[in-house]
Amino acid sequence: MQILVTGATGNLGSAVIETLVKNIPAKNISALVREEEKIPEIKAKGINVFPGDYDNVSSLESAMKKVDTVLLISAGDQGDRMQQHRNVIDIAKKSRVANIAYTSRAMRNRETLAHDLMEEHFLTEDYIKASGLNYTIFRNTLYMDVLPIFVGKKVFESGIFQPAGDGKVAFALRKEMGEAIANVLSNEICENKTYKFTNSEAYSFYDVAEALTILSGKEVKYHPVDISTFQERMRPTGISQSMLQKVVEFNTDIKNGQEDEITNDLEAKLGRKPTTLQEGLKTLFGL
Repeated sequence: MQILVTGATGNLGSAVIETLVKNIPAKNISALVREEEKIPEIKAKGINVFPGDYDNVSSLESAMKKVDTVLLISAGDQGDRMQQHRNVIDIAKKSRVANIAYTSRAMRNRETLAHDLMEEHFLTEDYIKASGLNYTIFRNTLYMDVLPIFVGKKVFESGIFQPAGDGKVAFALRKEMGEAIANVLSNEICENKTYKFTNSEAYSFYDVAEALTILSGKEVKYHPVDISTFQERMRPTGISQSMLQKVVEFNTDIKNGQEDEITNDLEAKLGRKPTTLQEGLKTLFGL
């Protein structure tokens, strides 16, 4: 078995590799690496390293030689993400790779999404299924790791202001989702399954505020504001209009219940309960 991890130096890719090297011999792991300065560190683990990215077709072809399974970690939104995903899938099929896995998103209903980029996850899933490759889809919940960014640096002074209403998210740690992905790739046959990796409980920003209050000893309140009020509060921070729009769309989906589905898939593949909101925030905020 030879597994290629794309996006290997990103946060999720690194978490996947960290567990893979515990589960299977390092020589059975390949990594597609965009940042050349990180190559020596990965090579030192005994992993096969291939420099390249999703836009470089020849690098993809080199990385997929003698590979059984490709893990396509979704690309960022800086380029043509759909074309980048198609490149990986097309080369996998051309290279006679047997299996492909993809890191998608756990959203309830693709027909009512506010965040346009989330639809690209479902379009990628469609393209994979149409390719004829054996597949495993990992639909990951929103990373708990983004909460410090969402609530801001002054959360303990001014509280939380988000246009998410009473909406909840089954936040889970990115590292634990990476661990679960690696466990599936190294221990299971790829047989056209879709996993939804969520926490065992869904949390609102009221819950986030309560947890931060308990952990810090300082009262933190959540203020569910409307979108226009939120935009006015954010503009002085210097945030770009495009980024502000993305944050609004994330919150709109949260408010509309897109992110609150709960499954036991993550717990089953970890072999333990996922880290709770309070435990995760303690680490993320250094409390």
